[in-house]
Amino acid sequence: MTERRYALQLDPGEVERYRMMAAQARADEADLWELAGIGPAASVADVGCGPGAILPALSDAVGPGGRVKAVDADPEAVAAASALVAAAGLGNVSVARGRADHTGLEPGSLDVVMLRHVLAHNGGGEDAIVAHLATLVRPGGCLYLVDSDGTGFRALPEHADLTDLHERYGAFRAARGDDNRAGLRLADRLARAGLEVLEFRGRYFISQLAPAVRPPSWAAREAMVTAGVATEDDVRRWDRAFQEVEAAPVPPTVFAPFFTAVGRRPA
Repeated sequence: MTERRYALQLDPGEVERYRMMAAQARADEADLWELAGIGPAASVADVGCGPGAILPALSDAVGPGGRVKAVDADPEAVAAASALVAAAGLGNVSVARGRADHTGLEPGSLDVVMLRHVLAHNGGGEDAIVAHLATLVRPGGCLYLVDSDGTGFRALPEHADLTDLHERYGAFRAARGDDNRAGLRLADRLARAGLEVLEFRGRYFISQLAPAVRPPSWAAREAMVTAGVATEDDVRRWDRAFQEVEAAPVPPTVFAPFFTAVGRRPA
């Protein structure tokens, strides 16, 4: 798989979006974490960790007797995750640079490998990524996948310019070969990697957004301009639309379908 630049710009608003998603995920997925074996003394990897939003929860779940290895291909994300780990004093967490299909982690060394919202951004490489990650878990260990169906994303109140942004973002990702419906195929990918599917579940992420938080389509604005599917005038128009929506008496609400699949490596 060739290296590709991640399209979503890592700015303070995007980091806050990660944190918001991580907080809700820990609450909504508690039984799935237990099913996968994310608990005291477990050895867990967070591949594609981004700025590390989920790392405090993983650190707490495995406790002082466990360990968490975080990996990301983006140096900026690695730096942000490392800073978070240091600031929070997460002594059982380490962060390193590595690709999702070539992590550098030791095969068969982990109880659980987690991959959140990565497959949707690696068009054409999804099966290679899952196959690699499946080799990292010990016999009886689990691979834990989370992704979305981008075609089911909705936001209220509706705004014509923001609808345009969402549609351009979908077309931009499709042109890159990305899977806008990656979440729907998680169980199939686990099975193709030779894992036993223990659970495949969907839920709606519903949340009112704080003013600093905007959807992934906004974080991809610079990549879309570089690719020629948007202009700087488009970006200014979309920004004005967000400001109008954010100034409304009721904060904007997003609705996004998320999927989680847990696969176990045969003992």
